[in-house]
Amino acid sequence: MTQEELQQLVEEVSLTSFNRPFSHEAKFNQRLKTTGGRYHLSDHHLDFNPTMFAATNQETIIGIIKHELCHYHLHLTGKGYRHRDADFKQLLAMTGGLRYAPATPSNRRQKIESYQCQRCANWIYRKRKINTDRYLCGSCRGRLVWKETTYSNVE
Repeated sequence: MTQEELQQLVEEVSLTSFNRPFSHEAKFNQRLKTTGGRYHLSDHHLDFNPTMFAATNQETIIGIIKHELCHYHLHLTGKGYRHRDADFKQLLAMTGGLRYAPATPSNRRQKIESYQCQRCANWIYRKRKINTDRYLCGSCRGRLVWKETTYSNVE
């Protein structure tokens, strides 16, 4: 999907679902990794995640666009545009937008840190690195040594 196709699709969804025109800019932003899109309060433009759009179907893309348009239209009309506001939740449910961004292969990877005890040779696995000067083995109170970092795909 190109920038022009994205702009046209956002304008079309805005008219059909919200009965209001979208008169600002919609564009792709390569820096977005885990979110589907972003609404900018200052200049009212919308950013969308191109990798998420490439990895999902048309129905999910429309749901992401509706979510960002809910922020857009509510902010411009002076109503509650944040995720926690009742106005936002009500409009999102009414239009059928997605509440959360779908998981993509790029954000399903999980980092695992591996440590081994020097005394009992017990292996310890953590999601985050730990300070080996401060923490000891839970079984024998021996010193821990960092061994490796591995990445696994979460399904």
